[in-house]
Amino acid sequence: MTDARRPALVAAVYLGTFIAALDVSIVSVALPAIQTALHTDIAGLQWVVGAYALCLSAFMLSAGPIGDRYGRKLSWLIGVAVFMVGSAICAVAPTLGVLIAGCAVQGVAGAFLIPGSLSILTQAFPDPVQRAHVIGGWSSFSAISLIIGPILGGILVDSAGWPSIFLINLPIGAITIGLGVWGIRETAHPDHAALDPAGQALSVLWLGALTYGLIAAGQQGWTAPGTIAALTVALAAFIVFMIIESRTRRPLLPLQLFGNARFAVINLASFVLGFSGYSSLFFFSLFLQQAQGWSATETGWCMAPQFVAMAIVASVFGRLAARYDVRTLMITGYGMIGVAMLAMSEFQPDTPYSLIALLFAVLGIGMGLAVPATSAAVMASVPRERSGMASATMNALRQAGMTLGIALLGTLMSARAMTLLATGLEAAGIADAKTMAVVAINRHQVTTVGSLDSAAFGTLFSTAFAGGFHVAMVYAGLPGVMAAVLLAAVKSHRTNPGTDHR
Repeated sequence: MTDARRPALVAAVYLGTFIAALDVSIVSVALPAIQTALHTDIAGLQWVVGAYALCLSAFMLSAGPIGDRYGRKLSWLIGVAVFMVGSAICAVAPTLGVLIAGCAVQGVAGAFLIPGSLSILTQAFPDPVQRAHVIGGWSSFSAISLIIGPILGGILVDSAGWPSIFLINLPIGAITIGLGVWGIRETAHPDHAALDPAGQALSVLWLGALTYGLIAAGQQGWTAPGTIAALTVALAAFIVFMIIESRTRRPLLPLQLFGNARFAVINLASFVLGFSGYSSLFFFSLFLQQAQGWSATETGWCMAPQFVAMAIVASVFGRLAARYDVRTLMITGYGMIGVAMLAMSEFQPDTPYSLIALLFAVLGIGMGLAVPATSAAVMASVPRERSGMASATMNALRQAGMTLGIALLGTLMSARAMTLLATGLEAAGIADAKTMAVVAINRHQVTTVGSLDSAAFGTLFSTAFAGGFHVAMVYAGLPGVMAAVLLAAVKSHRTNPGTDHR
């Protein structure tokens, strides 16, 4: 490749990663607007965010082998094009079902964009110094997208409506494809590609069924036939998935790597990072807008301290790692995530923003330490020849954690909020309080009820929603603390998890 085309390659890869990462954060501030426009409930919002994360996690392990076999440039460019199609579907969606379908299409495409970007950069920059430089820029670009996502999303929602957060991907995607077609040189290694169609299908089935079951539990109850059926399918599909993966020569999920206790614990921590940290945007946006009454634009700015702190810490992580042991940084990061989220369980509708911003910053510092430290620790726990598979496994588990975090924590949050609001309405002498509480929490309908005017009802609603948020933060914070304890307990020396069967 000529030096003249390398800037185009780098720009294309950075922009492709930008739109994929931006979608994670920009949608969060639009959730209440989407809920109102499409007349949906909290379960619908869980699926809007969860469909993207579900497909991203389920297809990420297969994206690398597909690129190896059919061409990294081709698969990546198709990923950008499909992401644009998914964005267009979301923008014109007349119903919740169409919007969820568009988010799922985006998730499949994102599975090719995020890991494919690193593969393209690795192939284009064989010199280690140059490669480290461009990958560092790639990481910074990802961090920037997380920072501006909520802010940009809030401005777009308030000024142009919620579809605009998806339309913005179309011009950026078109520029990305143009730069990529000209700047990226095709590479492929079909002899080393390891596809696992059965494992792929089963991973989608068990993750999808589990997500559906957890969300259905919030709407129908844990003993409802639909919930039980979905969870049963998820369990059966997971068991079959594990059996097939243990017998496949080139499996989607390399189970033998988990024979290394350190590798297993670090990947459990990566799952927790998705379950607690990455899913938190869903809950922060709803709390700030529905419990504290901020607008979408204000919510975007309110959430900025988390991402700014995360970006700053991540940018100096190399210097921190040179001074302190990576294991220490990782334990500190997960501990800060857990403690910050547990402290957020005390947030109330009238909690001063200064305290909220402080805890958002603490959470951001924790994630700024935990994300790069987890990646470095995973790479150090396996032989070099298995680094690609180990990285894909870690990222897939993180995205799966986000999917299940939104599903389970969202169900716990809404259930608690409904109970608290029903109790408050009953105390005010309102008939059929439980039904009214379900409608109010699920669909954010604050109105005059019986002897209560809209202001009084709004106060009960905000207090109940905050109570639901408390439960979500407790169950998000505890895994972070537990991950820190497990990481501290596991031995730090490198062990060989098994031979390479590729």
